[in-house]
Amino acid sequence: MSAAIYDFEAQTIGGEIVSLRDYEGQAILIVNTASKCGLTPQYEGLEQLYKDYGERGLVILGFPCNQFGFQEPGSESDIESFCQLNYGVSFPMFSKVDVNGYKADPLFKYLKKAQRGFMGSENIKWNFTKFLINREGKVVERFAPTQLPRDLAGKIEALL
Repeated sequence: MSAAIYDFEAQTIGGEIVSLRDYEGQAILIVNTASKCGLTPQYEGLEQLYKDYGERGLVILGFPCNQFGFQEPGSESDIESFCQLNYGVSFPMFSKVDVNGYKADPLFKYLKKAQRGFMGSENIKWNFTKFLINREGKVVERFAPTQLPRDLAGKIEALL
């Protein structure tokens, strides 16, 4: 796998293109999110991780996805408003992406190859799958959607 996490760009929820190189030297937690999912309250836990570890070098990147039960049907502005009003999300959020299939975002294709899921599967099974990247840009772990953000604290601390 010749690409590195820093070789990718993403469009923020506000429409700006940013390079993931902007996050070089930080631990990164990338999450595919949804506003109308039973797991949506994880936004609260993700925000808490960001508050607890952001100053020490953690950044959380949220990527809304509508591929699982059509649980992210809104526009980018709808998603942004929902996240801020309901969960006070202050970590970077990006435009809606596909994480599986032929239209999958290149970043998620890379993440899925770097850290496979259950039984070696590449496909993401549901909203709130999480990928942890170390300060050197290596994808070090993949967490199931049901893994609560607070349960990642020890793994994050180890990278900081």
